[in-house]
Amino acid sequence: MIVGVPKEIAPEEKRVAMVPEFVSKLKGVQVAVQMGAGEAAGISDSEYEAKGATLARDAAALYGQADLVVKVQPPTPAEAALLKKGAASLSFLVPSACEDSLKALAQRQASVLSMTLMPRISRAQFMDALSSQATVAGYRSVMIAAESLPKFFPMMITAAGTVSPAKVFVVGAGVAGLQAIAVAHRMGAIVEAYDLRPAVKEQIESLGGKFVVLPLDAADSQTAGGYAKAQSEDFYRRQRELLAKAMQGSDVVITTALVPGKPAPKLVTEEAVRGLRAGSVVVDLAAEQGGNCALTEPGKTVVKHGVAIHGPLNPASALPAQASHLYARNIASFLDILIKDGKLELDEKDELVRGTLVLRGGLAAEPAAAQGANK
Repeated sequence: MIVGVPKEIAPEEKRVAMVPEFVSKLKGVQVAVQMGAGEAAGISDSEYEAKGATLARDAAALYGQADLVVKVQPPTPAEAALLKKGAASLSFLVPSACEDSLKALAQRQASVLSMTLMPRISRAQFMDALSSQATVAGYRSVMIAAESLPKFFPMMITAAGTVSPAKVFVVGAGVAGLQAIAVAHRMGAIVEAYDLRPAVKEQIESLGGKFVVLPLDAADSQTAGGYAKAQSEDFYRRQRELLAKAMQGSDVVITTALVPGKPAPKLVTEEAVRGLRAGSVVVDLAAEQGGNCALTEPGKTVVKHGVAIHGPLNPASALPAQASHLYARNIASFLDILIKDGKLELDEKDELVRGTLVLRGGLAAEPAAAQGANK
């Protein structure tokens, strides 16, 4: 069996799905890597070869021999057309956003699995690629803020006087938010954080942040998988009003609030931005899903009312070496389950396989997982 690792072609994507360290740890398979696949992540072709991988001269050669192709970004329709008939694909594919690719994959009678659909259970901890990449994004958000903010993060005592620390307000305490809290605290900032799930209070405080309580009824705020639940518009309206007051006086606001399968909730209004001091910074990690801030322009940095508002897309790709290593570990851990005796076995009795399987042999798998696969 051959596992193929192509070079990512999406704009600004610098990650690679497999790193040399894990090539030699995959048992019973041969790994083929497209020449230059790891270059943007600082990995040479010779490093892959040293660990036992073979090199494919181009994408056509890679896809033509691979029984399973592992990627970061979902395959484009053009990439899907290169796939060997009956082969399999594993990537960060979002079924509802990749209908054209799924049609092309179905024509190749492909089996398609998505890392975005990995069940959030303890057994899947080492395969949780969304969390591993959110960790990188949370770190990156603080670096963006620190570079943009026209003042120090830590308190400093100098001969010229004492410099007060920056104040950072984090909205959303999922993996990215918690990482942002931890990094900002380590850099010496005063950190406050809000999440509509009261259960995260202890986690926030353990990382050095202060949990901000808003007078809202958030009893039914969390899914069984630990994600935030969507709320009513009246709830969001009141939440926006209270957040605007809570974040006044902050130098940095980092927003990370997402609801799976839905546009990012608008939590930071234009009035809230007006209430921040000139020179303040907003980093919106929800920009790819529309943004938590009403003034965010995805993929751009804009200045509105004296506040710099960053809407980074794919922030994990800005740290490709670490992000690729973490993702490759996720992939390798999943392949340990998928590959038995050198063959790909899609055992749908296993909830990890059942949860991530979108197409099997070109046909839609579980309806809940395969949303959009038949369209």
